[in-house]
Amino acid sequence: MDVLKLIDEIEDILENGSSLPFSSKVMVDVDELYEIIREIRIKLPDEIKQATWIKEERQRILAEAQRDADTLINEAELRLEELIEEDEITKKAKEMAEEIITKAQNNAKDIRLGALEYADNLLLETQENLKGLIDILNENRQELRGGK
Repeated sequence: MDVLKLIDEIEDILENGSSLPFSSKVMVDVDELYEIIREIRIKLPDEIKQATWIKEERQRILAEAQRDADTLINEAELRLEELIEEDEITKKAKEMAEEIITKAQNNAKDIRLGALEYADNLLLETQENLKGLIDILNENRQELRGGK
């Protein structure tokens, strides 16, 4: 991840800066740090785009799961209508149709839950990465201001 490399560069600059005697302060090249911060600002929108893509992918997966569920239910209903027309097996046909519908609904539910969990995990991971980046940026900014 490019943003993390840039943050590592900031840390290297701070670690390798000339320290002032009897102080925890460090002399660094401010222009160099500002340049890295500008690069971070340029690259952060990519991270945000990735989070947006994950959200859109989640919606696509959910829509696909719903279509699959609808197809399964429609197939089950068609099968049920065919079986109702046959006199001797009408009762058995109803039982089978209900079983198919239940399985289809359970499959659709499982697909939806899996898709939601997958998308949520991706969003959580991206959110945690962004939180970490923001924390590091805040700490580095605080250090640059002489706050630590």
